[in-house]
Amino acid sequence: MLEHPERTGPDGIDLIKHFEGLRLTRYLDAVGKPTIGYGHLILPNEKFAAALTTSAAESLLKQDLRKHELALRKLVRVPITQQQFDALMAFVFNLGPGRLQSSTLLRCVNASQFKNAADQFLVWNKAGGKPLAGLTRRRQAERKLFLS
Repeated sequence: MLEHPERTGPDGIDLIKHFEGLRLTRYLDAVGKPTIGYGHLILPNEKFAAALTTSAAESLLKQDLRKHELALRKLVRVPITQQQFDALMAFVFNLGPGRLQSSTLLRCVNASQFKNAADQFLVWNKAGGKPLAGLTRRRQAERKLFLS
């Protein structure tokens, strides 16, 4: 059976929280999508008319993590470390599993080319086609965690 972590570790959760930030009321993300909490994309059937509590934001984060963890475990076909899993989770949390699925990053991971995979994080620093300083910092942090 393939061995790799099943849950996001503390380093991954901290990285996600740091870069997503906590917003208890609705806002539009960098590409204009309605968002709340720790980067939870608001689905069409969800209503967030009132502010979240911190506890509710934590619950949403846990739900989002579980969904993405399942997707990540299906995509990665080689053993990886907790730090690699956490870095990939931060990436998937931000961009979604579909972006990872079609990426050179995942191809490198699944070929156990981990140095090349780490460098691929840095390619994903754009929103709306434009490089963003915040995404550049995030990808550098994900790369650093991946290599640790």
